[in-house]
Amino acid sequence: MIEQLLPYPVHVVSAVDDPPGPGLFPAEEALIANAVESRRNEFTTGRRCARQALSKLGHPVAPLLSGTRGEPLWPPGVRGSITHCEGYRAAAVARGGDLFSLGMDVERVRVVPPGVFEAVSSRQERSLGDRYRRHLPAVPWELLLFSAKESVYKAWFPLTGRSLGFEEAAVEFDPYEGTFEARLLVPGPRWGDSTLGGFSGRWAVRPGFVLTAVTVPVPPAGGTTSR
Repeated sequence: MIEQLLPYPVHVVSAVDDPPGPGLFPAEEALIANAVESRRNEFTTGRRCARQALSKLGHPVAPLLSGTRGEPLWPPGVRGSITHCEGYRAAAVARGGDLFSLGMDVERVRVVPPGVFEAVSSRQERSLGDRYRRHLPAVPWELLLFSAKESVYKAWFPLTGRSLGFEEAAVEFDPYEGTFEARLLVPGPRWGDSTLGGFSGRWAVRPGFVLTAVTVPVPPAGGTTSR
C-alpha cells in the first residue's frame, strides 16, 4: 500500500500481520526484552522488512538498532522509515544521494479518542478539517492529520536530532490531489543555501487504513544539514 505514495528511488517492503520469517539479532532482542507480545511481533516484522529493503540497496543482513528516541539507526548513506499498525508493517529505504530524508506512517482506521484530535491540531487545522469533511465526509480527517504529523516528524528528526511537537507544524491537505503541505512553525534545518521551511507529502485512504508519506529531495550541491 504505502509504496504507492513513495517515488521510485525508495525501496519498500511490507507485510500483512506477522508472517513467519527470520528472527532478531541478540542486540535487537535486547531492545524489546520487556515488551509485550504484540510489540515484539510488530518490531520483529518491521526489522525483517527493513533488512529486506536494505538488501535491495546492496546492504548485508545485519542488526538494525535504535537511537535514544527509538528511531532506527540506518547504515551510513541510507535514508529510511519504518511504520507498523494493527495488520500492517512496512519499511522504506533510499540512498542518501537520491533523497535527503523520508518519513511514512500507516494507521488502522479507528475512532480517535476524545481530546486526541484537539491535542494534535491547531484551531486553523480544526477549521480546515470541517471544510474537508464537507467535501469528502468518508475520509477520517482527524486520523489523517495525526498520521501526516507522524510522517513529518519521521522526516524531521534525522535532519535535526530534535523533537518536533504536534503544534510546531501546520498541515494543510489537498482533498482531491492526495497531497499535503506541512509548514514548520519553528526554525528548520539547513537545506542547500536556505532553510527548510516545511515538508511536502502524499496521503491515501485504503480499506481499513490511512497512509501518509513525506520525501525531501536532495538539496543543491554544497548544502549541509545543521543539528
